[in-house]
Amino acid sequence: MNENKPNIIVEGMLPVNWPSVVDIYVQGFSTKKATFQTEAPTWEEWNKSHSEGLRFVAIKNEIITGWAALSPVSSRAVYAGVMEVSVYVHEDYRGMGIGNVLLERLITESETKNIWTLQSGIFPENLGSIALHEKFGFRKIGYREKIGKMYGVWRDTVLMERRSKTVGL
Repeated sequence: MNENKPNIIVEGMLPVNWPSVVDIYVQGFSTKKATFQTEAPTWEEWNKSHSEGLRFVAIKNEIITGWAALSPVSSRAVYAGVMEVSVYVHEDYRGMGIGNVLLERLITESETKNIWTLQSGIFPENLGSIALHEKFGFRKIGYREKIGKMYGVWRDTVLMERRSKTVGL
């Protein structure tokens, strides 16, 4: 599935990348179909909830064009190999393969760290994100009705999951 486009570089995310990362994250808020988050966290807040070594930025022409990261779904040891996926692409760079290279890198790196299941909760109207996940072997495993409120309105999510074919067998 390597669709790595020329001049798209994926690197580990560093604290110095945070201004660009949070800008892209806020763009996701504005669509109202990317996240329940409605306010930008600080670097410290975000850093605590996302796994070190499993967070990346995509760079095209020296500009951070997207980011992806994994976060634990639980602190219980039995779920140590299960992570939640976040993938965000700058609005000016959508449709250019940025999400592909980021998700591919997340999958590859997660397996080197003994992660056996990746999951994602996606708003049903976010067809682009659903298609991206399906392209990389995620399958729809459920539908969470009224799982959370956004701006006072109950929202549903589609739960998608990818089970590694090489880790946790």
